[in-house]
Amino acid sequence: MPEYTVKQGDCISSIAHQHGLLPKKIWDHPDNAQLKENREDLNILKPGDVVFVPEKEEKEESGATEQRHRFRKKGVPAKLRLQLKTGDKPRADESYILDIDGEVFSGATDGDGKLEHPVPPNAKRGLLLVGGNQEEYVLNLGHIDPIDEVSGVQARLNNLGFDCGKVDGVRGPKTEAAIKEFQKQYDLNETGNMDQQASEKLREVYGC
Repeated sequence: MPEYTVKQGDCISSIAHQHGLLPKKIWDHPDNAQLKENREDLNILKPGDVVFVPEKEEKEESGATEQRHRFRKKGVPAKLRLQLKTGDKPRADESYILDIDGEVFSGATDGDGKLEHPVPPNAKRGLLLVGGNQEEYVLNLGHIDPIDEVSGVQARLNNLGFDCGKVDGVRGPKTEAAIKEFQKQYDLNETGNMDQQASEKLREVYGC
C-alpha cells in the first residue's frame, strides 16, 4: 500500500479508519518510527507529513454455523475529550449540546469541567453550545498542528483565550504579545518567544 501524505484535518485515527486498519497498526509500524518520534501524539500531525500505511492482514474467527455472530471493530468509535475553563477555573456542571457531523449529544460537564463523547474516527467538524446562553464554539477536529510549529502554538493560545489572530504560521507582533500574556499568567519569563519552558507549560495547560 502506498505512503499517505497528510492533509489538514487528518490524524492517525482517521487515516486508519479510511484504510480499514487499527490506529496502533499504523502508529507502531517500524516504517513510521521517525514520524512517531517527531510528532509524539498520533492525533497531531502536520500537513505534508508522510505516513506509511501497511497492508491489511486477514484474520479468521471460528463460530458455530447457522447462528448469528457479532463482531466489533476495535478503535471505533474514537473519543472526543474536552475541558472547559474560564481562566484557570473549570466550568463545572455546565450544560452543553454537542453536534458532531450532524449527530447530537447533550449533557453536563463534570466537576473538573470535562466532557467526553464517542465520535467517528473521521469526524472533521463539531459545534459545541455551552451554558444557558448557549455560547458557541466551532470544533475543527484534527486541525491543530504540532506544538513545535508556529501555527500549532497560535492555535493552542487562541483556544486558551490568548489572541494570536489568524493561525497563519507567522510569528508577528500579535503572536508575540499573546505569548507574553501566556508567560505572564503562568509566571514565566516574558520574552515573547516560545522557549522550552513556555512550550512545556503550553503543552501541560493545553493537554497536548
